[in-house]
Amino acid sequence: MREHLSHVSVYLHLSCVFLCLCNSSSTTTLTECLDECMEALDLFLNNHFNESLERLRPRVNESMYHALIYATVLEMQAMMTFQHDDISNAGNTMKSAQEVCQRSGSLVQLHAEVCYAECQLQRAALTFLQDESMVSFIKGGIKVRNSYLIYKELHSFIKSRHCVKGPNHIHLEGGISFGMGAFNLTLSLFPPRILKVLEFAGFSGDKEYGLSLLGDGATGMNLRSMLCALLLLCFYTFLTFILGTGEGDVTEADRLLKPFRLRYPRGAIFLFFAGRIEEIKGNIDEAVALFEDGCKAQQTWKQFHHMCYWELMWCFTYKCAWKMAYFYADLLSQESRWSKAMYVYMKAAYLSMLPEDEARPFGEDEVELFRQVPTLKQKIAGKSPPTEKFAIRKARRYKAASPVRLPVPVLEMMYMWNGFSMISKRPELTEGMMQTLVEAERSLLETPDNEYTVDDRCLIHMLKGLCLKNQGLLQAAEECFNKVWSSEKKIRFDHYLVPNCLVELSLLYIGQGRRDEAIKLLTSQSKKNYSVIILQPYSLLSAVFIYSTP
Repeated sequence: MREHLSHVSVYLHLSCVFLCLCNSSSTTTLTECLDECMEALDLFLNNHFNESLERLRPRVNESMYHALIYATVLEMQAMMTFQHDDISNAGNTMKSAQEVCQRSGSLVQLHAEVCYAECQLQRAALTFLQDESMVSFIKGGIKVRNSYLIYKELHSFIKSRHCVKGPNHIHLEGGISFGMGAFNLTLSLFPPRILKVLEFAGFSGDKEYGLSLLGDGATGMNLRSMLCALLLLCFYTFLTFILGTGEGDVTEADRLLKPFRLRYPRGAIFLFFAGRIEEIKGNIDEAVALFEDGCKAQQTWKQFHHMCYWELMWCFTYKCAWKMAYFYADLLSQESRWSKAMYVYMKAAYLSMLPEDEARPFGEDEVELFRQVPTLKQKIAGKSPPTEKFAIRKARRYKAASPVRLPVPVLEMMYMWNGFSMISKRPELTEGMMQTLVEAERSLLETPDNEYTVDDRCLIHMLKGLCLKNQGLLQAAEECFNKVWSSEKKIRFDHYLVPNCLVELSLLYIGQGRRDEAIKLLTSQSKKNYSVIILQPYSLLSAVFIYSTP
């Protein structure tokens, strides 16, 4: 692809190119390509994955859109299988698609630019997955920046007076909306201090603007509608829960999903998101039924099943059905490569929640499973996932010949995934969690003190505080969080408990209209013992604080 020109020359160049799109033969060819790709995408969304690829394959060496969609499907498959060969194959296919974009004639240059930018972005993602070296990380970063600059230039152009809309403009605009929307939304999620550095490098992130662009792209009948919708659904039903306070926009997610559910009633992807929305609403049984339907809808790509297994595991966790949750964790540990350490940790955690005299499924032993966890860690983009690091730290307790058992490992990990907000609308689910915590607390009191006793008691106090908050017993919840805070100097291992309790205490204050107290608490404590990382609006997965020793 051509080197980046100055903004003025780019506008003049693209303006001339767009006028050339009036050529009828070229327009007809492009329209035919787009129509065929839309048909292939329809097959994909109706679970006919292999047929979709077969429809695209004959023209992948001549049509940039065929090449891009074909490579995109392979990349989706690679990201779900997490197999090295699949990732490598997807990367090579995406590189070939990029070369097809470069060969496209000037009459379709604008479309080629958008496709090229999308290829760059997807190749960067595969680079991060494929190789964890610093060189690959830098190469991936360069691809991301190049992609961003192309999208930025094209977006400026289509909003300028030089732009003449051709017959396939809706697909062009959809592609640009997807790229600019994705960049703005993703960048807006970075902590402010990191975002300032990125802005210095030429990036910018505006959440509301990103959501608006993606919304426009999702509601139009264009080739990227599905991608825009999926990104928004991920944001509303996952990111706002994992990186926020659990207050996702379910109404907006429902609105986005409705037309896709009508058009693809058995589409596995959309059944999955429908299940996730019901899960967020607290309709756990309805969610379970939708996730199970998602598994039944197709048998070609088992990786879609894994997404459903993960959510089914948590659904049964909320119901305190430990053996059913274990069943799905076991399936994931056998079939999915995404996070073996996490899956095995969860298997062990569920077994540890059963009475000691109760038979374990398949004769497995939780102690042996916990001991396997550190051997299963992996790296993505050069980093171990935070949840894997956390699981490995917790599993260390079982290395001893006579290990001290974790009191409520399932509920602790559920907190890390912000699960307590998921059950807040269902009093009976919160009550089940509270009963589990009361029993664990009683057992802890009956056990002789050891080096983990204070940490374990503080963990139970924090989780009880969350249940009490769900039940509307705010004073009691505040007392629980304060108990952890007052034990700060006695905690030996789980130092994350104090900063997380301070976050929960601050959110409790905000919910009561005590915003000034919340700000004062966070500010004063960050100056004493913690480094502050504030995401938008808060981060509960990694906490607003990162603990550091004074």
